[in-house]
Amino acid sequence: MRRIRTQWFTSDAGGAVPAALMCATVALVLVALALGLLSLGCGNTTGPADIKSRAELIPADAVKVTPATDVFVPVVHSAEWADPVAMPGPINTAGAEDSPFIAHDGSMFLFWWTPDVSVPADQQVGDGGTGIWYSGSVSGARTDAWDEPTFVTLTDVPSLEGCPTLDGHTLWFCSIRAGNYGEHDVWLADYESPGVWSNWQNAGETLNDTYDIGEWHALPGGYTLIFGSDRAGGYGDMDLWRTSYNEGEWTTPENLGPNVNDAGHQSRPFVTSDGDELWFTGNSGLGYHGPSLYRCVKQGVNWGPAEEIVSNYAAEPCVDDDGNIYFTHHFMDADEEMIEADIYVCYRR
Repeated sequence: MRRIRTQWFTSDAGGAVPAALMCATVALVLVALALGLLSLGCGNTTGPADIKSRAELIPADAVKVTPATDVFVPVVHSAEWADPVAMPGPINTAGAEDSPFIAHDGSMFLFWWTPDVSVPADQQVGDGGTGIWYSGSVSGARTDAWDEPTFVTLTDVPSLEGCPTLDGHTLWFCSIRAGNYGEHDVWLADYESPGVWSNWQNAGETLNDTYDIGEWHALPGGYTLIFGSDRAGGYGDMDLWRTSYNEGEWTTPENLGPNVNDAGHQSRPFVTSDGDELWFTGNSGLGYHGPSLYRCVKQGVNWGPAEEIVSNYAAEPCVDDDGNIYFTHHFMDADEEMIEADIYVCYRR
């Protein structure tokens, strides 16, 4: 069985995350090594012909954890949702699925994947599969049936991509590549056809250097971002902030306030398409292991108090328009060593 001890740490991308996974904090694990490889010309540099199937890349001795062998089973604390279950279809493998994002209408699903969590970042670069993957619903709408995932190519230079989010037909993602303003930058791409995005472009100096934003969520229209940051003026180690694009400039970040933020970690935000619910990842306040999922409901113009909804190694929530919660669940052994990770879902009752 392949497994790796996981240390939870605070990064400028927000929150406590497993150091073993590039996942949503793709540029924060062994960055110097990854950038060194990029300068040598390694990385996912060409097209789909160079990408291997996930089955080819998963080690022969990899062990697929099942709910029956899960030490820290995710727990839901609200009667609004059914118990968490592994996402159906060909999404989950014995590799690590992470950083999920579902289109509001349920037609497209994106996630980050690597075949082996014990492999360091410098070896993930250019392995033929680590990066963002795409799956479409079989029916083209909300469904439990998904197509076999395909790799998303977002570069013609050495790079490593992660943390995908969708704003309509615009894909926001983070990338390590030459020419960035920082170690990892926010990039955008335009939807062209299922699984294909073009017109890759950097999101600019303000977001990537001046504000150096952590993981974000783009509200519909792309003119407002909510993101994690440890910038000065917050309530704790990592807070959620907001900036809006107005008259050609991003506004000075505004803290989301004490109903959302506290002395701990708040990161990986998601806002429902109606703008009424803010979801994010934080440390459990109920005594559970690893990160938990929180929800704040809009009260007038402000966010209401944060409520812990799902616990036990639950992170990076996204919610479709039916209210189903998709999130990353890390499988740990009794010593809290990571074995792998899957995408889970809590269906709205």
